[in-house]
Amino acid sequence: MQASAKENFKHVLHKSETRGETRANWLIAKHSFTFNNYYYPERMNFGALRVFNDDWIQANKGFPTHPHNNMEIITVVLKGSMHHK
Repeated sequence: MQASAKENFKHVLHKSETRGETRANWLIAKHSFTFNNYYYPERMNFGALRVFNDDWIQANKGFPTHPHNNMEIITVVLKGSMHHK
């Protein structure tokens, strides 16, 4: 008999203080997996998920135009609004 997906799921908790961090004058980013200058070989991905970041972005600021190839991006705005070009 095949185990259910729930039985095969491995719960992983990355507490904030153990996550990577990038700071700029307009950005605070926390990284669950190796990203940017944060390298943690035991945290490269979770299955197909390669990036899972929390970004706090200053109002009227943001990332410069850059490409995204072969990926899905989900943005959840917790406060304020966002305009994506």
